[in-house]
Amino acid sequence: MKKSDVALFFSRLRDVNPEPKSELVWTNAYTLVVAVALSAQATDVGVNKATKGLFAVADSPQKMIDLGIENLRAHIKTIGLYNTKAKNVMAMSHLLMDEFGGEVPKDRASLERLPGVGRKTANVVLNVCWGEPTMAVDTHIFRVSNRTGLAPGKTPLAVEKKLLKAVPSEFMVYAHHWLILHGRYVCKARKPDCAACKVADLCNFKDKTV
Repeated sequence: MKKSDVALFFSRLRDVNPEPKSELVWTNAYTLVVAVALSAQATDVGVNKATKGLFAVADSPQKMIDLGIENLRAHIKTIGLYNTKAKNVMAMSHLLMDEFGGEVPKDRASLERLPGVGRKTANVVLNVCWGEPTMAVDTHIFRVSNRTGLAPGKTPLAVEKKLLKAVPSEFMVYAHHWLILHGRYVCKARKPDCAACKVADLCNFKDKTV
């Protein structure tokens, strides 16, 4: 995709939704990192249902430790891989208390030390909580970037690096939100809704459904 088309691509997505927000419900950096970690291979809607009760009683590392892993499991048992995720959340909470004074660190390297937190989760937390211009490449962004020709790549990291170079700085803070929402609701995996797409004319996808 040409540089001028990239700017037009994001300006149109911005026109539709000027200030997009994460669909995960969170109240502070800790609840955000927990919610994002729980969202792996799960829907935001499903995570929000589970965390509504959880965060009402455990919205900090110490409260999560006090809650205990059995009660944590009970809250998130509707989420896929909940046993592993419960162990990670509990281990994460202990590490935050032991090494970070109960505060979520603001740098990627420290975030990635937390159990259950990989590069994608770290990027989401940095962007959503602190407005860092990061690019968290999930399945939606990976698909949209390759399908449209915006930033084709064989791995999420390759796509991330290309997007960081391709996306104009004025769009960077919200870019990953726009791409996720576009992939989730318009440029869907099985059947993209090309007729409703605001950037269809800029897209390189050969099998458009128009």
